[in-house]
Amino acid sequence: MKETPITFTSYLDYLPKLKLTHITVPAEIVERTGGPGVRLLCSINGNPKFHCGMVAKGGGTAYITVNKARIKKWKLEENEELLVTIEEDRSKYGVPVPEEFEALLEQDRHGAELFEQLPAGTQRYIINHVNGVKSSQKKIDRAIMLINNLKTMPEKFDMRHLLGLPPKES
Repeated sequence: MKETPITFTSYLDYLPKLKLTHITVPAEIVERTGGPGVRLLCSINGNPKFHCGMVAKGGGTAYITVNKARIKKWKLEENEELLVTIEEDRSKYGVPVPEEFEALLEQDRHGAELFEQLPAGTQRYIINHVNGVKSSQKKIDRAIMLINNLKTMPEKFDMRHLLGLPPKES
């Protein structure tokens, strides 16, 4: 991303096929950022920044998903004009990493090595899963469970194994 930040106007829209609400990013903005897949920090109407990525929508445009909690908290309305500011996300993983997870990776070198070998999207999923609870102890418990499951992962990556779920019945 050559210039940062970039501000533009957009609107909330709904993709029924994917059942998600999003901001449409115009083609000229997508081009200026380097295209879909780039990790960004996004602010809507001056609200706090959140980590996100752009997904190709067609015709050179892209979209950024906006979850229901943000829509409700920020009182955003579908088709309402929004002031959107995006900038390059320079964080290591593209999401905020809980202290509990960082501490575990520092203590468990083998687990950290396995984690670093995962695709970026899987790393973000794991971090978000640890962040999905409020209690510090529950974050520690989740982090330990995920890293231990990663250590016993079969040769082929299995998300159910990672999450401690039984194998899917055929």
